[in-house]
Parts: sequence; structure tokens; C-alpha cells
Amino acid sequence: MILANAFCLFFFLGTGADPVVSAKSNHCLDAAKACNLNDNCKKLRSSYISICNREISPTERCNRRKCHKALRQFFDRVPSEFTYRMLFCSCQDLACAERRRQTILPSCSYEDKEKPNCLDLRGVCRTDHLCRSRLADFHANCRASHHTATGCPADNYQACLGSYAGMIGFDMTPNYVDSSPTGIVVSPWCNCRGSGNMEEECEKFLRDFTENLCLRNAIQAFGNGTDVNVSPKGPSFQATQAPRVEKTPSLPDDLSDSTSLGTSVITTCTSVQEQGLKANSSKELSMCFTELTTNIIPGSNKVIKPNSGPSRARPSAALTVLSVLMLKLAL
Repeated sequence: MILANAFCLFFFLGTGADPVVSAKSNHCLDAAKACNLNDNCKKLRSSYISICNREISPTERCNRRKCHKALRQFFDRVPSEFTYRMLFCSCQDLACAERRRQTILPSCSYEDKEKPNCLDLRGVCRTDHLCRSRLADFHANCRASHHTATGCPADNYQACLGSYAGMIGFDMTPNYVDSSPTGIVVSPWCNCRGSGNMEEECEKFLRDFTENLCLRNAIQAFGNGTDVNVSPKGPSFQATQAPRVEKTPSLPDDLSDSTSLGTSVITTCTSVQEQGLKANSSKELSMCFTELTTNIIPGSNKVIKPNSGPSRARPSAALTVLSVLMLKLAL
């Protein structure tokens, strides 16, 4: 048993050459070596390998609870640039694919003597709030979509891969079902035997893993280096035409609204009266009051009272009269 554990450590830590293929063609071995060059990755990886390989008794191969905890620490604390390369590395032969399958030490963390019913396993997961949350994230981010180019919601491969890795270390831990280098199939350790009238629901739940188009495309794209998210198309907006405003006939440049002019001039003359001057105290002041409260038609000697109807007046003429008035008052 000691020799077996030593061989397993040697195999996973990647301290030697792969027995079948060279390191150049074994991307999973390259990923293991890259992890060993990072202190944090190497430390946490060595920790879970040691714990998950530690036999408790002849009838109990390991302490699964501690193994799961060590795996969660590894995937939560090590950057995805290391963990994803080990978990989703692309393979062209059985040796590489087997190394990929063995990444999470499935004999302890994944497999069991018998496969439980998938709905029962889901029920156990839902009793733990963190496992329930991780499973919900997986269903949300890896839900197969036929309306996107990648088959993933919002064309987001990274969200799906992160949700998959987030379930490792729980009762619902998924893994590769075999060592096929190209046929990527993952599943929790369960089946649908004994589902009774819930068999259809159980099969649907299991297919979310085994036949998940989004997850399969995401794993293949990451391994091939083509996992660049496709930018979602922006919503198309229809231009709204501004309401048409009917223009009113413009006034001649030398004319202004008589109403506004009359109001301002009357206010000015009233302020003069408020200073103690009466309207009939002088001829000039009387003229000011009369002319500034009337509208003068340019080019005519006619004077129209304000209440006799709308008319136009030159602002320059009114201002001239006002200037003369103020000058006389000053004298």
C-alpha cells in the first residue's frame, strides 16, 4: 500500500516523464508541471493528494469528508489559470485522458461501492446550503441554449467552467466517466435506477451533465485554446423621429413684440413716479408716460392705446424717448 501511494504521488505531481507519451503532447502533464512551479498551487495540490490517498482501514479507503474539504480549498484558493488547465486539458490519447480523469482522485472523492439514485443524491446536496447554491449556479450557467453561437447562456464559457469546478468537493462532485480522449462525458456518481414514477425527472437531471452541449463545448474550447467569448449582439433600437413642430411666422428683424416692450417701459416709468415725481408735474414727464404706455407704428403719426388691439413698435424709438426723459430728469 505504501508503494502504491508513493507511485500515485509520483504520477500526480508530474515529477517524471509520462510512460506513454512525451510531455510535449500531454497537456495534462504540462498543467501538473506548471502547478508545481507555483508555490500555492503545489502546496494545496500536494495536500489534497495526500489526504485523498490516505487509507483509513481495509474497508474504508479514505476519509471522504476531509478529501472533499481539501479539494474545495484547492479549487477555491488556486487561480483558475492553474486549476482549469489540469481539469480541462485537451487530450489525444488514453494516458493523457486518464491523467485528466484522475485529477480529483476519484477513487476517494467521486466513486463509491454503489451508485445512488441521482434524485436522492440531489436531495442530499440540497440539504447543504453551499452545495445547493453551487448546483443552482451550474444549472444557470451551463444551461444549454440553442439561441447562442456557443450553446451557453450569453455565450459565456467561463461562467460554465467555473460553476462546474465549483461543485467539486461536494456530494454532487462530477467527473469524467471514462478515459476517452475525445468523447467528453461528465456525470455525478449516480444513476436513475429505482426512480419509480420520477424516472423522467431523474433522466432529465442526469442529462444536464452527460449530454450538456454548453459544458462540452466549453471544455473542448478551453482545451483547444478557443474559449474566447463571443460578444453578444447589442439590442437594436429603432430611431424615434422627433415630433414635427409647426413654425409660426417670424417677425421682421426690426420689430419686436409690443406687449413685452410696453410692460417693461411702463415698469420703468412707474419706478420714476415712485421716487416722488407725479405724472402731471411737468410736460416732459407727461409725454414720457403717454408715449411709453402706447404703441407707436413706425412711419406713422398715429398713436394707438395699449387696449386698442395688438400692434408692433420699434424698440429703438422707445429707447430713444426713454434716454431723453432720463437726461431731462437729471438736468
